[in-house]
Amino acid sequence: MFTDLEGQAEGILIGNLASELITETDEKDLYGFVAVDNGKIIACIFFSRLTFESSICAFILSPVAVHTDYQGKGIGQKLINYGIKRLTDEGVELVMTYGNPNYYSKTGFNPVKEETVKAPLQLTYPEGWLGQSLISNSIEPIAGQSFCVKALSKPEYW
Repeated sequence: MFTDLEGQAEGILIGNLASELITETDEKDLYGFVAVDNGKIIACIFFSRLTFESSICAFILSPVAVHTDYQGKGIGQKLINYGIKRLTDEGVELVMTYGNPNYYSKTGFNPVKEETVKAPLQLTYPEGWLGQSLISNSIEPIAGQSFCVKALSKPEYW
């Protein structure tokens, strides 16, 4: 589903990430949501735990994939908004993502400086480090390093 738009190598990379998230991540550290049309999965997203030295409850959105036949119809945005609502209901305080600011800003994500929230690995595209507080209008600085789940802890995703 992802390979049509991003190319085969990127599609394989994201497919492997999704597979590893499902098979290697403790269920308390992972949320996955899908959109279905006529019994066919047309979009999927994952939120995995983002851990800090403080006790803040945070998750990171990655990956997001929408079948190319359904792109541009707002399905990904609706799925992300649904996921964020579910996380809010579960008491999650902060959601981060790493990607295209133009796309993710449509679902409430804003650029975040690493001085405010440190990324788990070195960012190749610092402008793509985005977040949103689920408990207030702004993200308060979080001291110390952040850590993501094992499947996402690979430099090629950052």
